[in-house]
Amino acid sequence: MSHRTRPSRLHQEPEAVTWAREKSGLTKRALADQVGISEQLMGEIESGWRSATPANLIKIAEALNCPLVVLERKRHAGAVRTAAPEGAAE
Repeated sequence: MSHRTRPSRLHQEPEAVTWAREKSGLTKRALADQVGISEQLMGEIESGWRSATPANLIKIAEALNCPLVVLERKRHAGAVRTAAPEGAAE
């Protein structure tokens, strides 16, 4: 029996996709039809169980007449560690 886990990295911010869809007045089915994906996949994208492909995320943004940046997963500044500049105190 396989255990289903959420993806470790999402391309979309699930809550933002749901918010934009509801604001546009579309159902999950109507949005899925416009994007060319199943209603089930649309639900999984909104719930965070599946990551939207970059191509599908662009189609979702276009269908919702929404800037792509609104739907993209936010990158937290603390998540990426860079090397300290030479001579910097550690």
